[in-house]
Amino acid sequence: MSFREEKITNHIRELAATFIEREASGASMITVTRVHLSTGGKHATIYVSVLPIDKEKAAFGFLKRNLGEMRAFIQSKLHIHPIPFFEVEIDQGEKNRQKIDDLLRNG
Repeated sequence: MSFREEKITNHIRELAATFIEREASGASMITVTRVHLSTGGKHATIYVSVLPIDKEKAAFGFLKRNLGEMRAFIQSKLHIHPIPFFEVEIDQGEKNRQKIDDLLRNG
């Protein structure tokens, strides 16, 4: 990943986290864990983790419904062209890490 792509990825992660913090209801904690920028920068996948886990489906629905607003918010703060189109995914790697931590603590 080039320095420019890394910088853009970090800015998207920070701005997505800011948007979620401002717009989410607070019923769950939604954390942006990482962002994957496609080659060429036309698409970006925002990976999130949600606590408590039973609120994951509702949080994912909130994120999917608000992708357009999130993109507009990021576009207003990040001055690059073109702004990537966003997808949101639950970070399975983070979920697996949490399971391993629980097993180590309780095992």
